[in-house]
Amino acid sequence: MFRPEKPEILGILAFDTAKSMSRLISLYKSLADEEMWRLRKEVIGGRGVSFLTSQDDGFLLTLACAERLEDLDRAVTAVSWLGQRCSDYALVRFGQVYKDLKNGRMDMQKLNSYGSKDTEKSIEKMDKFMSLTAQLYTELEELTQMEASERRMIEWRISHCDHHNTNYAFFEHKILNQRKLVRHLKEISLWNQSYDKIVGIMAKVVCVLYVRICTLYQPYISILPSNKTQNNNNRVIHQKLFSDPAPKITMSGPIEGQGPKRVPLVRFLNVKLKLGMRHHLNNTNLVNHNNKVFQAAPPSTVGGSGLAARYANVVLLAEKYLNTETLIGDQARQNLYNMLPSSLKAYVRSKLKVAWKQIEDQRCDDDELAEGWRKAVEDMLAWLVPVAQDTVTWQAERNMEKQRFDSKPTVLLLQTLHYADLEKTEAALAEVLVGLSCIYLYENRRISSFDIY
Repeated sequence: MFRPEKPEILGILAFDTAKSMSRLISLYKSLADEEMWRLRKEVIGGRGVSFLTSQDDGFLLTLACAERLEDLDRAVTAVSWLGQRCSDYALVRFGQVYKDLKNGRMDMQKLNSYGSKDTEKSIEKMDKFMSLTAQLYTELEELTQMEASERRMIEWRISHCDHHNTNYAFFEHKILNQRKLVRHLKEISLWNQSYDKIVGIMAKVVCVLYVRICTLYQPYISILPSNKTQNNNNRVIHQKLFSDPAPKITMSGPIEGQGPKRVPLVRFLNVKLKLGMRHHLNNTNLVNHNNKVFQAAPPSTVGGSGLAARYANVVLLAEKYLNTETLIGDQARQNLYNMLPSSLKAYVRSKLKVAWKQIEDQRCDDDELAEGWRKAVEDMLAWLVPVAQDTVTWQAERNMEKQRFDSKPTVLLLQTLHYADLEKTEAALAEVLVGLSCIYLYENRRISSFDIY
């Protein structure tokens, strides 16, 4: 009677737990020194982001921080829910523990263990459990299909009175092995792990991740709880981090910057925060609902106008048409044109008329002119296409994650067209489409008879 009860195991909740683990591992990887160096030097310094979205590092880094914290908050919601099934009271009340951490009521120095052997061991353990659970999910799907086939085969045998089919014996052996594999994977995956063990690991990683985010972004978001006992040489460390092409060691210090600017106050982490966003957000509340960073884009942006996905597809289709070796017909060009909103259609038509008038006045070789337009369009697509591809990727990564166990770092909204300036983006798209039309005219030598769309 004094023996403790057998701990409750995750069972079918293993798959949702694995998804939450993948989110934590993804976030952990996204906060590595190499990823932060890439964010500062390649993403924020990229031509597409700097031209279309902003050249204000403070604004872009604040967007990145807000989105990473949003990702962490979603994982915390799942961990807190799982914690309600734990026998350890500290894990049952993990949601409150996380709130205390966010409000600066805990010693962050004790949790500043990003990159340590103990934390890396926890990440490796989570990664292993996640991989095994993903394999279990795949094999369970396979078993479900095999069992459905088995039922159909049994019905066929009964209806045809066939009791000596050698194919059935082979299939029966195959499905038996599949059931054994599923049982084995259940034993070694999250399916057979206790709530206390798994929630304990995830809760510790959550705290480490929050401290890591605060450590990296606190210079830009001054109200984030700071690690008051940080090493004094953090500034030197991060100067090295953002100047070396390939940093090798973990340095866990803040991003260098000029700090937050004097801008309107908005709500953030339950306290007032000055965001370096100038006119970008116009006092928008970043934390009043899910997808807060997504919803905060003002109407002057592509995402705020609901056009990010459409314009990304326009860019990718334009690239396809430019690089195809086959002739692009009128119908294909019409389909591309029909993807545009009416205002942009009118703008493209007006620019086309000007371009065609200049073409008629020129007395140069058609091939030479076509090559000039092609080079101009290629130069523009060189920085438009990566932003468009990231837009499509961002949406795919957050498409309710059907049953996603991918732990690679996710794309940030700042890398997409979502916060891109609408006027600049449409001007760039118009230039690309006009260029494609002129190339079409030159290469088909139909200037005189060409009809405007």
